[in-house]
This record gives sequence, structure tokens and C-alpha cells, in this order.
Amino acid sequence: MMNHRYLPLYILCLLIFSAGFLSACTPQLATRGNLLEEYQMKEVLPGLDTRDDVIRKIGSPTTVAPFDDNTWYYIGRRTEKNGILDPKVTEEKIVVVTFNAEDGFVENILERQDGREDVPIVQRTTPTTGNDYTFIQQMLGNIGKFNKSPESAAATAGGMP
Repeated sequence: MMNHRYLPLYILCLLIFSAGFLSACTPQLATRGNLLEEYQMKEVLPGLDTRDDVIRKIGSPTTVAPFDDNTWYYIGRRTEKNGILDPKVTEEKIVVVTFNAEDGFVENILERQDGREDVPIVQRTTPTTGNDYTFIQQMLGNIGKFNKSPESAAATAGGMP
């Protein structure tokens, strides 16, 4: 039978243990990149805002198109991790802001909810020239090919020829 004198201590230990155990199951949220919200996108007005206005309203772009300075990308991702499980992507968004090359005003704002495009995988392989060696041939192929010459022995020993 349990001693009633230690009952509050047992209850306290049980509460601390259960609080720690349950907090390990709390999902951990992480936001990476520049994940724009709807209200931020509505602040940018096509035809009225310039580059400086866009930076002031929604921040610097995540990246700029490599061959076109008039296209800015805002890329963001939100993930959720539960316990020891791998993180799961809960939201992913790419916002493309294009500027008019002549006057520098915002021309268009496009959004991709899923954030990706499917790229088909190519099954072709590039042929290589030369011989096809097995694993054993590769491992044993150099045995006997190299002979120690007197010059190389002196060089490895640190002596002068």
C-alpha cells in the first residue's frame, strides 16, 4: 500500500512527466523563405507601384530571374514536424512579380499555390566510351602495372639522385 505522506510528491512527478511527454508531441512549425499572405499581395498595385514600393510593402525578393531583372520571385514554404516524424510541407507558394521594362512599374502579380511544376524525368542514358570493367577487374587491374624505379625510390626516401 502506498504511503499517503508521499502522495503529493508522486502526483507532482506524474504531472511533470506527463507535461514533458505531451509537449514532445506538439507540432513544430517552421516557415522558410518569404511566404506572402493574401493581404500583402493585395497591397501591391499593378501599374502604380515601382520596385521601391514593392520592397517597402512586401520585402526583398527571394530571387530575381537570371536573365530578366524585371521578374522577381517570392518563394516560401511552411512545414510542420510532429515528434520524430519527418517534416511535412503544409503550405508552399511562389509569387512572381513582373515589372514593365520601360517605366519600372509593376506589370503583373502571379501566384502558384503548390509552388512547383512537374518536370518529366528523362530515361535516356549517355553512353560512355572505353571498356566496361567488372568490379573485380577494377580492383585488381593495377596490380603489376607499376614498377619501382631507382629514381622514384630515392625521391620517396628523401634522398638526392
